[in-house]
Amino acid sequence: MSTESKLQPAVDTAEADAAVAASANGSSSKKGKTPVVAGADADDPPGGRPATAKEVEDIMRKLGKMDIMQHLNQSNGNDQKSRKNPKDMDKYKFWQTQPVTRVDEKVESNGPIEVDKAIEDIRQTPYALPKDFQWSLIDIEDDKEAKELYELLSLNYVEDDDAMFRFDYSAAFLKWALQPPGWKKAWHIGVRVTSNNKLVGFISGIPAGLRVRSHQQQLVEINFLCVHKKLRAKRLAPVLIKEVTRRVNLEGIFQAAYTAGVYLPTPVATCRYYHRSLNPKKLVETGFSYVPRNMTIARMIRLYKLPETTFTPGLRPMQPEDVPQVTALLNDYMKTFPMAPFFSESEVRHWLLPVPTVVFSYVAPDAKTGKITDFFSFYSLPSRVIGNALHTHINAAYLFYYAPKGLGDDKEHTQKLLKDALILARKEKFDVFNCLDLLQNQGFLDELKFGRGDGNLHYYLYNYRCQQLKPEEVGLVLL
Repeated sequence: MSTESKLQPAVDTAEADAAVAASANGSSSKKGKTPVVAGADADDPPGGRPATAKEVEDIMRKLGKMDIMQHLNQSNGNDQKSRKNPKDMDKYKFWQTQPVTRVDEKVESNGPIEVDKAIEDIRQTPYALPKDFQWSLIDIEDDKEAKELYELLSLNYVEDDDAMFRFDYSAAFLKWALQPPGWKKAWHIGVRVTSNNKLVGFISGIPAGLRVRSHQQQLVEINFLCVHKKLRAKRLAPVLIKEVTRRVNLEGIFQAAYTAGVYLPTPVATCRYYHRSLNPKKLVETGFSYVPRNMTIARMIRLYKLPETTFTPGLRPMQPEDVPQVTALLNDYMKTFPMAPFFSESEVRHWLLPVPTVVFSYVAPDAKTGKITDFFSFYSLPSRVIGNALHTHINAAYLFYYAPKGLGDDKEHTQKLLKDALILARKEKFDVFNCLDLLQNQGFLDELKFGRGDGNLHYYLYNYRCQQLKPEEVGLVLL
């Protein structure tokens, strides 16, 4: 169920730990870093020179292994271990009991695996928590509770193995992520220590609509599954997952879409992260990147330098009056992908109207008719840099939804549109721009100097059977 999601009910400690890791799309495995080598302008020939094709390829390959997702979002060792023998269903004791596609199953049709349950057949009372813990609904509209959630996630949600970087979700981001149209407070579930009321666990659900081929399905996305580091052995994760599943079922919803960096039964698609450096000097200074051999900081800066002005005529920030046109444009574009969301105007208003420091959206109207022909958006998710004397944060932009003129038939036009996204992200002081190889992204990744990351993101459907999809057949972007 979500984003980064994770309706991943677990029953044993190992599966619970995997679910916690998956709730942040996986933690990174340790990687050795090549020391920074010479990086002064003096290393360049007089007047400098453009990097050769081989140097560009080398930089793209190496930088593709460094960015935010390398440290925070890539698949971890559990993924690699499980994929050695993915057809062994015995590895997944809990998932054998769940309505998910088996790893050894050949999917020949699409649709629900189990029929919906009658309300009276669903457990009516909350699951029991371990001794000394109690359930608590989190009021994200209350500043004090929003701060508690922010602190829990900031310190416990995900961190790279070297403890150099942590996702830094702002209160504004969390309110945006957790309060789309139809959100329910009952799906913002916390666990507190009974004695001192300290928040030590959390899981959330939000409603969504997903079209799988020709079928439209109302489902839920589960996000921000988090348990305090010191309590991972208390088996809180599986109880959190079962409890949110119970509450969602009571509302008549029995399907979910979710993503994870770990391999579970069974992905409907697997996408790859790509990263585009916007501020190579800062990325080197924070340890996200390094200067490859025969390259300098000065040449890296020139390699990734972007124009000062955008290409698309009339490009401007999205405004409230644009919502109907953007909704129609985006839904038309989403119909070109076998698995993609469908949006109401209220959902577009929530997810895509600009929110300062959270989400950035732009439209381009036709000069003659005023009709919006192009749209793109990206959101902000910074990472806190731990123990660095020069910088406290890496500011990362993530490509969200977009819809190009002509449904993307003009590849060059789409490339220029997304280059404009890079230009505007750089103007907003972002240091790196991240995306997956879904939608039509593969058509601009190389041309816009994105580097291929090491991290995979697996897409899953709960209680819904779906034939395998290629990355470019996926239109669903989860936070």
